[in-house]
Amino acid sequence: MASRSARPVRLGPRAVTALALISAIGVVAFGWPLLADGDAAVAGHAQDAPWLFAALLPLLVGVVVATIADGGMDAKAVAMLGVLAAVGAALRPLGAGTAGLEPMFFLMVLSGRVLGPGFGFVLGSVTMFASALLTGGVGPWMPFQMLSMGWFTMGAGLLPGADRLRGRAELLMLAGYGFAAAFAYGTVMNLYGWTLVTGLASGISFREGAPVAENLVRFGAYVLATSLGWDLGRAVLTVVLTLAVGPTLLKALRRATRRAAFEAQVTFDPTKTSPEG
Repeated sequence: MASRSARPVRLGPRAVTALALISAIGVVAFGWPLLADGDAAVAGHAQDAPWLFAALLPLLVGVVVATIADGGMDAKAVAMLGVLAAVGAALRPLGAGTAGLEPMFFLMVLSGRVLGPGFGFVLGSVTMFASALLTGGVGPWMPFQMLSMGWFTMGAGLLPGADRLRGRAELLMLAGYGFAAAFAYGTVMNLYGWTLVTGLASGISFREGAPVAENLVRFGAYVLATSLGWDLGRAVLTVVLTLAVGPTLLKALRRATRRAAFEAQVTFDPTKTSPEG
């Protein structure tokens, strides 16, 4: 008998709508200061994160509920989500604070690849939330980290060739994605800190009401001056762990996905009767 292939958790129309809505809110949350006028008092909104968090949680639940309703996620998928989130949260403190070395990123890449973009977005967000509780890293930055990690993991699920590409080619693609996306994650998080956290050097600080192009030049200088080395450490470690552990972990995740048989339909054989019958 031919073995079943590991299928990602399917995204239905309702789950896609929920993901589009939460991503749109995230883009606005990160980018609105760039479009604000000089009287907007952007820095005064630095403590608005609880409102974003209050909007983010029900939307995350909405993605899960929509995926369940569309037939792409069941109790086994939710259980796997919990296990992977716990492992990712436990990995993060191992390197946090040391040159940007964060081993959880490679796990997010591989998990998103195997389990799909919708599962990946929820996994990334939940993992970041759990790790913040574990490390005491709860603060106004947390909902922004949840969004960024959700996008990071979702991107791995959107990479091409999920049903066909295997072996060294797939591993190199995942390593390349992890390298680039680690920088993208750091850049997006820098945008939050640069616009909403005051006290930066005047030459590269965000200027409320300035033209977008002018502020983007300052932002580029800020990224190069403050976080390039940190992001490089994260990117290199992600590549190293993906290449070293990736083949084994991909096999394990795909084996678990096959055994879980997500989306398997429950059927009953009418020819079989109960013992009482």
